[in-house]
Amino acid sequence: MNELHRMQCQACQAGAPTVSEHEAAELLKQIPGWSIIEDHSVQKLQRVFTFDDFAGALDFTNRLGELAEEHSHHPAIVTEWGKVTVTWWTHKIKGLHKTDFILAAKTDRL
Repeated sequence: MNELHRMQCQACQAGAPTVSEHEAAELLKQIPGWSIIEDHSVQKLQRVFTFDDFAGALDFTNRLGELAEEHSHHPAIVTEWGKVTVTWWTHKIKGLHKTDFILAAKTDRL
Protein backbone atom coordinates (compact mmCIF):
# COMPACT_ATOMS: atom_id res chain seq x y z
CA MET A 1 0.00 0.00 0.00
CA ASN A 2 1.48 3.36 -0.96
CA GLU A 3 1.38 6.60 1.01
CA LEU A 4 -1.69 7.94 -0.81
CA HIS A 5 -3.77 4.91 0.24
CA ARG A 6 -3.10 5.74 3.90
CA MET A 7 -3.86 9.45 3.67
CA GLN A 8 -7.15 11.03 4.66
CA CYS A 9 -9.01 13.38 2.36
CA GLN A 10 -9.29 16.98 3.46
CA ALA A 11 -12.01 19.33 2.36
CA CYS A 12 -10.66 21.93 -0.01
CA GLN A 13 -11.75 25.53 0.43
CA ALA A 14 -12.04 28.04 -2.38
CA GLY A 15 -8.73 29.84 -2.73
CA ALA A 16 -6.65 26.86 -1.57
CA PRO A 17 -3.52 26.40 -3.65
CA THR A 18 -3.32 23.75 -6.33
CA VAL A 19 -0.50 21.22 -6.01
CA SER A 20 2.78 22.42 -7.47
CA GLU A 21 4.20 20.86 -10.61
CA HIS A 22 6.81 19.06 -8.47
CA GLU A 23 4.18 17.78 -5.99
CA ALA A 24 1.98 16.57 -8.84
CA ALA A 25 4.88 14.68 -10.43
CA GLU A 26 5.73 12.99 -7.10
CA LEU A 27 2.12 12.11 -6.31
CA LEU A 28 1.52 10.80 -9.83
CA LYS A 29 4.29 8.22 -9.29
CA GLN A 30 2.08 6.64 -6.60
CA ILE A 31 -0.91 6.11 -8.90
CA PRO A 32 0.30 4.25 -12.00
CA GLY A 33 -2.15 4.32 -14.88
CA TRP A 34 -3.34 7.85 -14.14
CA SER A 35 -2.29 10.83 -16.20
CA ILE A 36 -2.61 14.57 -15.85
CA ILE A 37 -4.61 16.12 -18.65
CA GLU A 38 -5.42 19.74 -19.33
CA ASP A 39 -9.01 20.61 -20.13
CA HIS A 40 -9.92 24.27 -20.75
CA SER A 41 -6.71 25.34 -18.92
CA VAL A 42 -7.58 23.17 -15.88
CA GLN A 43 -5.32 20.29 -14.87
CA LYS A 44 -7.18 17.06 -14.08
CA LEU A 45 -6.32 13.46 -13.25
CA GLN A 46 -7.71 10.89 -15.64
CA ARG A 47 -7.71 7.12 -16.06
CA VAL A 48 -9.65 4.64 -18.17
CA PHE A 49 -10.68 1.39 -16.46
CA THR A 50 -11.63 -1.58 -18.66
CA PHE A 51 -14.19 -4.31 -18.04
CA ASP A 52 -15.52 -7.40 -19.81
CA ASP A 53 -18.97 -5.94 -20.30
CA PHE A 54 -21.34 -3.10 -19.50
CA ALA A 55 -22.52 -4.71 -16.24
CA GLY A 56 -18.97 -4.68 -14.84
CA ALA A 57 -18.48 -1.08 -15.88
CA LEU A 58 -21.78 -0.08 -14.30
CA ASP A 59 -20.98 -1.88 -11.03
CA PHE A 60 -17.66 -0.04 -10.83
CA THR A 61 -19.42 3.26 -11.58
CA ASN A 62 -21.88 2.69 -8.74
CA ARG A 63 -19.10 1.87 -6.27
CA LEU A 64 -17.20 4.96 -7.40
CA GLY A 65 -20.34 7.04 -6.84
CA GLU A 66 -20.52 5.73 -3.26
CA LEU A 67 -16.86 6.66 -2.70
CA ALA A 68 -17.47 10.14 -4.09
CA GLU A 69 -20.51 10.68 -1.86
CA GLU A 70 -18.61 9.42 1.18
CA HIS A 71 -15.95 12.10 0.62
CA SER A 72 -18.23 14.83 -0.80
CA HIS A 73 -15.88 15.10 -3.76
CA HIS A 74 -17.19 14.13 -7.18
CA PRO A 75 -15.34 13.14 -10.35
CA ALA A 76 -16.51 13.18 -13.92
CA ILE A 77 -17.48 9.60 -14.81
CA VAL A 78 -18.15 8.36 -18.33
CA THR A 79 -19.53 4.81 -18.36
CA GLU A 80 -19.52 2.91 -21.65
CA TRP A 81 -19.62 -0.71 -22.73
CA GLY A 82 -16.47 -2.25 -21.28
CA LYS A 83 -14.88 0.91 -19.93
CA VAL A 84 -15.21 3.75 -17.45
CA THR A 85 -13.28 7.01 -17.77
CA VAL A 86 -12.73 8.73 -14.41
CA THR A 87 -11.55 12.32 -14.12
CA TRP A 88 -10.75 13.89 -10.74
CA TRP A 89 -10.09 17.59 -10.09
CA THR A 90 -11.19 20.17 -7.57
CA HIS A 91 -13.82 22.48 -8.99
CA LYS A 92 -13.42 25.13 -6.26
CA ILE A 93 -9.78 25.77 -7.14
CA LYS A 94 -10.00 24.91 -10.85
CA GLY A 95 -7.16 22.41 -10.64
CA LEU A 96 -5.57 19.60 -8.69
CA HIS A 97 -5.50 19.31 -4.92
CA LYS A 98 -3.84 16.54 -2.93
CA THR A 99 -7.35 15.16 -2.28
CA ASP A 100 -7.70 14.37 -5.99
CA PHE A 101 -4.62 12.14 -5.87
CA ILE A 102 -5.85 10.43 -2.69
CA LEU A 103 -9.23 9.72 -4.28
CA ALA A 104 -7.55 8.45 -7.45
CA ALA A 105 -5.64 5.96 -5.26
CA LYS A 106 -8.90 4.98 -3.54
CA THR A 107 -10.52 4.56 -6.97
CA ASP A 108 -7.78 2.08 -7.89
CA ARG A 109 -8.71 -0.02 -4.84
CA LEU A 110 -12.34 -0.38 -5.97
